[in-house]
Amino acid sequence: MYNHAPSDYICPVCLLIKGNDNPLSKQADIVYKDEFIMAFICANWKVNNPGHVLIVPNQHVENIYELPVDLSNQIHAFEIDLAKAFKEVYRCDGVSSRQHNEPAGSQDTWHYHLHVFPRYRDDNLYKSPSRRSTPEERKPYADLLRGYFGYSDATTS
Repeated sequence: MYNHAPSDYICPVCLLIKGNDNPLSKQADIVYKDEFIMAFICANWKVNNPGHVLIVPNQHVENIYELPVDLSNQIHAFEIDLAKAFKEVYRCDGVSSRQHNEPAGSQDTWHYHLHVFPRYRDDNLYKSPSRRSTPEERKPYADLLRGYFGYSDATTS
């Protein structure tokens, strides 16, 4: 009823969680991972807010309707830590979060994900265009956040 992934869907988020790059995201984009969640620099950027992060459950969950409360708690606890990291390492003026469900809600990847954006005065986040970033553009942001969280993994070095 609430699921929209095609039957032959290969989840790009699950690929990343399992240690494989996908067409957009690379292992080097990962800034944090534990047994419950993973966070990585999003490849699609708002032009005035580079380095935004997606927080995802490691378990495949398509949308908020299926998200267990314990995983929601893990995701949102990390969201608080990430907001503090943004303030310290990006020196941003604020933080915004958003999450989408189903096609009418603008969901386009069939794995639950929470967007967390660094915000800057007059950045026009919701009206500014998006663009695809390169792995090289994402690297300095990933390095800053991995340093903040003390996260290191052989595949991201």
